[in-house]
Amino acid sequence: MTTIFQAPRAVVMIRPHHFTSNPQTMQDNAFQQACSENNPNNRAYVEVSNAVQALELAGVKVHLFEDTSTDTPDSVFPNNWFSTHNDGQLTIYPMYALNRRLEIRRDIIDFLSAHYQVTNINDYSHLTAEEIFLEGTGSMVIDHQAKVAYAVESKRTNAVLVNQVCEQLGLQAEIFNAYDKNEVPVYHTNVLMCVATDFAMICLDMVPEYQRAQLINRFTQSGHTLIALSYQQIQHFCGNAIELQGSMGRILALSTTAYQALLPEQIAVIEKSAKLVAIDIPTIEAAGGSVRCMIAGVHLNNTRAC
Repeated sequence: MTTIFQAPRAVVMIRPHHFTSNPQTMQDNAFQQACSENNPNNRAYVEVSNAVQALELAGVKVHLFEDTSTDTPDSVFPNNWFSTHNDGQLTIYPMYALNRRLEIRRDIIDFLSAHYQVTNINDYSHLTAEEIFLEGTGSMVIDHQAKVAYAVESKRTNAVLVNQVCEQLGLQAEIFNAYDKNEVPVYHTNVLMCVATDFAMICLDMVPEYQRAQLINRFTQSGHTLIALSYQQIQHFCGNAIELQGSMGRILALSTTAYQALLPEQIAVIEKSAKLVAIDIPTIEAAGGSVRCMIAGVHLNNTRAC
C-alpha cells in the first residue's frame, strides 16, 4: 500500500515576464492592490527566481515554467487551475476571471504526464460556460492524508462542484462559510487556512460561530494541532502557506510578511514539525496572492528522473 504524504517533494511554479495586478479579479479580492510600480514584472520575475532558489536550497524539486504571454497577469498562481493526487489523478478547474482561463497550459500537463504516473485527467474547465467555478487548491484546501477537502463557498467556489470533484477524488467535502470584516465572503479558502502534516492554521473568527465546532472536530479527528490565526494575521497572509518535503525534512513555505506576523508560540508549534522558510514577495502579494498560491504541489508518483 502506497503511503500518502501531505507535503509534496516536487512543485510546479511559473515565472512571469509580464506580471501585473489583474484588473479582472480586483472586485472580490480584498488583498489585491493596483500596481504602484511602473515595471512590476521585473520585480515579480526576481521574486519568483528567489523563491525557486530558496525552495531548491531546502531540497524541494521545483519544475519551473516561463510565461511570456501578456494576456495572463495571474499566471504566477498555478495552483488555481490544476491539482494532482497520489492516485494518479490530475484535475483541471474552471476559473472565474476570463483572462485566468488562458493560464491552462498543455505543455505543463504533458510534462507531468511524461514524468509522473498520471492515470486520469479530469477536466472541468468547460463548466465556465455554465458560470460554474472552482479554483483548484485556492478553493479547496486538501488534507491528503485524512482525505478531506475544506472549501469556503463563494462565487469562485461552487459547492455542488466541490462535492462532485471530491467524489471523483475520493475526498470528503467540508464546506463552510467565511467572511471578512465587511461581511464579504472570502474568495479563496487558502487565504484563510493551511493544513500541514501535524498542524492546521485557520482563522475561526472569520467563520460563522455555528460552523466552528465542526471544523475543530475535523482537525481533532485527523490529529492536527490547531493554530488559531487572527484576522490581522490573515491580512498578512499567514494562512497562505504550504508544507513541502525537503531533503532534510519538512518545511513550511510562507512569505516574509506572514512570518513576521506569526507569534513566537505559533512558530514554536510549527517548528516541532517543519522548518519555516520565509520568502520575500511584496510585489506578488500586492496582486492578492502569497506563497501558497504560487506553488502547485506535485502529489503524483515518479515514473522517471526529472
